[in-house]
Amino acid sequence: MEVGLRTSLPPLHTLRHARRTTFNRVFVAIYTCAILALLYHHALKLIFHSTTLSSFFITLSFFISDIILAIVWATQQCFRITIVYRDEFPENLEKVMKKSDFPTLDVFICTADPYKEPPIRLVNTALSVMAYDYPTEKISIYVSDDGGSQLTLFACMEAAKFASHWLPFCRKNNIVNRSPEAYFASNHLWCSDTEKIKIMYESMKVRLENVLERGKVDEEYITSELERRALSKWTDEFTCQDHSTIIQVLLESSKNKDIADHLMPNLIYVSREKSKTSPHHFKAGALNVLVRVSSAMTNAPIILTLDCDMYSNDPQTPLRALCYLSDPKIRSKLGYIQFPQKFHKINKNDIYACEYKRVFQTNPLGLDGLLGPNYVGTGCFFNRRVFFGGPSTLISPEITEIGPYHVVDKPIQSQPIMELAHKVARCNYENNTKWGFEMGFKYGTLVEDFYTGFRLKCEGWRSIFCNPKRPAFLGDAPISLIDVLNQCQRWLIGGLQVGFSKFSPLTFGTRSMGLMMGLAYSFYILWPSWLFPITIYAFLPQLALLSGVSIFPKLSEPWFFLYVFLFLGAYGHDLLEFIVEGGTVQRWWNDQRMFMIRGLSCVLFGSLEFFLKCLGISTYGFGLTSKVIDDEQSKRYEQGVFEFGVPSPMFVPITMAAIINLVSFFMGLIQVLKGSNLEGLFVQMLIAGFGVVNSIPIYEAMVLRSDKGKMPLKTSTISTCLVLALYVLVSLPLRN
Repeated sequence: MEVGLRTSLPPLHTLRHARRTTFNRVFVAIYTCAILALLYHHALKLIFHSTTLSSFFITLSFFISDIILAIVWATQQCFRITIVYRDEFPENLEKVMKKSDFPTLDVFICTADPYKEPPIRLVNTALSVMAYDYPTEKISIYVSDDGGSQLTLFACMEAAKFASHWLPFCRKNNIVNRSPEAYFASNHLWCSDTEKIKIMYESMKVRLENVLERGKVDEEYITSELERRALSKWTDEFTCQDHSTIIQVLLESSKNKDIADHLMPNLIYVSREKSKTSPHHFKAGALNVLVRVSSAMTNAPIILTLDCDMYSNDPQTPLRALCYLSDPKIRSKLGYIQFPQKFHKINKNDIYACEYKRVFQTNPLGLDGLLGPNYVGTGCFFNRRVFFGGPSTLISPEITEIGPYHVVDKPIQSQPIMELAHKVARCNYENNTKWGFEMGFKYGTLVEDFYTGFRLKCEGWRSIFCNPKRPAFLGDAPISLIDVLNQCQRWLIGGLQVGFSKFSPLTFGTRSMGLMMGLAYSFYILWPSWLFPITIYAFLPQLALLSGVSIFPKLSEPWFFLYVFLFLGAYGHDLLEFIVEGGTVQRWWNDQRMFMIRGLSCVLFGSLEFFLKCLGISTYGFGLTSKVIDDEQSKRYEQGVFEFGVPSPMFVPITMAAIINLVSFFMGLIQVLKGSNLEGLFVQMLIAGFGVVNSIPIYEAMVLRSDKGKMPLKTSTISTCLVLALYVLVSLPLRN
C-alpha cells in the first residue's frame, strides 16, 4: 500500500488494488482463446463452406463483425486488469502544512447560452465553489460567458450579492450542500436564518427568470452605477458572434467582505472578444482565454474546471485534491486530479444510460492503475504547469507575465493588470503562437477534454482518479432521447477527428504512452466501428430467418456452445463490473439497450457527417445540450417513458430494427410451430427475441402511446416502407 508524504507524517492518501484483478486477467485469457476459436470457425466456413455468393457474403459479414467486436473488446480489457482504489485524508492536511500555506485556486466555470443553460444553474455552481472549506481569500472564480450575454453577467452580479449572505450561513450552520438549490430541496434543518436566506434566494431566482423571459436587464433590476456601466456595454452593435472583450471584477478578495466581516473570493466575469473573421475554437478556445486572463490576474498554481451546471456537492473537495498535489513524491509529474462526473435527477433506472458509468466511473479506475484517467471536461483540478509543455520541457509563453511561475504583485483591478487581461483575451491574440497546439487546451476536435487529457499523457504527465463516497460534483443529464443522441454524435465526431489525426491514440499514443494506455485510449476512438457489427446483427440474422435460412450452428453442434459461452461470458462479465461499482441490474439492462440504440443512430449519422465533412460536403459545430426542462417531458422521464416526440432521422434505423426483429421473431415462431427447422434457426430466434425485448419502448411509442412523446407517424411510416424495401432486396438472394 502506498502512502502520501514521508512515513513520519500522517498519510494524505492511500492506494489499493482491486481484489478482482486476478479474476479479470484469467477471464481475459480464457475469453481470448474463445474469440480465436470463433474466428477460426469463421475462416473455415468462409474457405470451405461458402459455396454461393450469398453464403460467402453472410459468412464474410459475420467474420468482419466479430473481428471488430473482438478488437473493441480487447481494448476495453485494458480498463479491467489494473483497477485501483484510492482514499484521501484531508483531515491530515493541517498536520502536514499550515492553512496559510495552502496554494491559491482559480476556478473556471464555462457557459455559452443562457437559454440552453439557465443562469440559475450557473449561480448555484458559482456559489457552491465560493463556499468551499478553503481560505476564501485564496479562491478566484472566473466565469467564461462564450455567449456574450448581459443576462449571464446579471446572474453573476446577483450571485455576488447573494454570496455575502450565503457564505456566512454555510459557515455558521456547517452546511454540506452548498448549492442553494440542492440545499433547499433537501431535508434541511429549519431555523429563522434558513427562512430568511430561502426568501432571499427565491427572490433572486424570480429576478433571473424575469430577466431571462424579457431577454434584457431592465432598469428596475440595476441597483448601482457600477452595474449600470457594466451592463451598458451591450449596445445595438453588440452581438454574441462579434464583440469586444468584457472583463468585469464583481468581487475582489482584498476589498469585499461578507456580512460576517470575512473576506470574499474573487469573482470575475469574462467574455472574450469575438469576430466573425477569427476562429474561436469553441470551449477549448474559451478555456485558453481563461488560462491567460487568470495568469495575468491571479495566476493560482491550481485550476479547477467546471461546466456551469456541475455544482460542487462536497465543500472539502479542494482539500482532497490537495492531498495529492502537495505530495512531493508525485507532484513533479502530476498533471491533474479528475473527479467522476456524476448526475442528479437521473430517473430510477436511468433509461437513457446518461450515467455513463463505464466512461466516468469504471474505466477511470482501470486507467488509474496505469498513467491515470482521462480529462472529462469538468470536475478536474489541474496543475497550471501542465499547460506549458511536458514535465521536463517548459514552453515559455510569448508574454512572461502569463507564465506558470509568474507572481502577480498588483491588485487585480489595477490598470496594468486589466490592460494585460484584455490583451490576452483578444480574438487574434493566438495568431502565430503555440496556444491550442503545444500550450493550453488542445484544438482540432469537438472533444477538447478527451484530446487535451490524451496529449498531456503523451507529453509525460500522469493523472489521478479521486472518487470519494460522497460525489464531489453533481450535474444535469439530458432527459430526452434526441438530446442524448445529439450529445453522443458530437462526442463520436470528435473521436473520429482525433483518430484520423497525426496524434491517433492507436499509433502516436501507443508510442508515447505505451501499449496498454494506447489501446485504452483507442477504445474511445473505435466507437464508430460499432456501426458495422451492430447493423449486421440487428438485420442479417432476422432477414435470413424470414427466408428460413439457417446461418448459425445447430443446437447439436459443438460450435453452438462456443457462441453461448461468448455471449454469456461477455454480458456476464460486463454485468459483474457494473454491479460491483454500485450499479443495478435494471440500469445495466438499460445501458446495454442504449449501446445498441446509439450504434444504429448517432454512430451512423455521426460517422456519415464526419466523412461528408472530409469530402467538403457538410460541416459541424459545437452544439450545446439543452438543460431546459419541460414539465410534461420531465414527468414522462421520471416515469421511465422514452421520449420520441421530435421527428428525427436518427429514429428511423432503430425503428426499422425494432420492426424487422418483431416480424422475424413471430415468423420464425410460426415456422417452429409448423415443425420446421428449430435446431437450425434457434440462434437466429434468440437474437431476434433479444432485439424484441430491447425494443419494447419503441413498440409502445409506435402503437400504445398518445402523449407528445410518442413516435411520430412519419417516422413509423418511413421505417416500415424501408423495412419492406430491404426485405424485397435481400430475400431473393437469401432464398437462392
